[in-house]
Amino acid sequence: MHDHDISERLASYADVLAGELPDTWTSTHLTADAKDDLAELSDRIWDLDLVAASLAEHPLTQAAVLSRPDGAQLVLLNRYDERGSFLLAAVAPRALPDEAYRGVPEPNGIALADDPFLSAEQVAGDLLIRYDRALAQVRHNALDGIQPSQPDRVVLTWQADGSVATAPADDRPCTVLAAHGFVQDPHSGIYRLDGDDTQAQARALREIGPQLEALGIGIALQHPAGRHAPTSAPASMPPAPAGTRAPTARTR
Repeated sequence: MHDHDISERLASYADVLAGELPDTWTSTHLTADAKDDLAELSDRIWDLDLVAASLAEHPLTQAAVLSRPDGAQLVLLNRYDERGSFLLAAVAPRALPDEAYRGVPEPNGIALADDPFLSAEQVAGDLLIRYDRALAQVRHNALDGIQPSQPDRVVLTWQADGSVATAPADDRPCTVLAAHGFVQDPHSGIYRLDGDDTQAQARALREIGPQLEALGIGIALQHPAGRHAPTSAPASMPPAPAGTRAPTARTR
């Protein structure tokens, strides 16, 4: 089979698989021309078993990336043995500190059959469950006590230094947060609003509510024990429900 045919087969298989998985997934095909993207992707493949062994002998020259709106990603790559077909692996989140991966088992990838419809059932009943569990744990570890947000609700948590921090579940709230003084930590993705000027802080908290609501996103304010919001801050925001975001440090 020619390289072009192999590439087309990989892309087509990924498109069908993305459409059959639970939730909403999109597929992007990376060809050999995307060397930098393939190198970065290879470094983030979250596997110490079947896929890692394959990559040790066959570095990525093409791949299909399946992406979910919450940032989860899977990578589909060719399987180089007598069985042919494909391998599917989880992709680790970008820019989390190494400490976040400590004690979290790798959601090692799996081999797929030629039928993407049957493979979707296999992925949903196995890899996705393990991947979502590992994702939840590393994100929780990286939050360092900050309550995770949900796609339909941004959870703001008061910090001991008087700042307010939040970890958005996706990119939709980020522009609003940044426009009102929240600064993103490039490693954890956490947004923080400085508390040096409590009046400015309270004003920002009042203003982001309606703007997030216009995006279909609610807001909740967490008050740790012994800490209370400034009196001019929004009142009566319900606390977020306790999160259940649901191996050693990630290494390759």
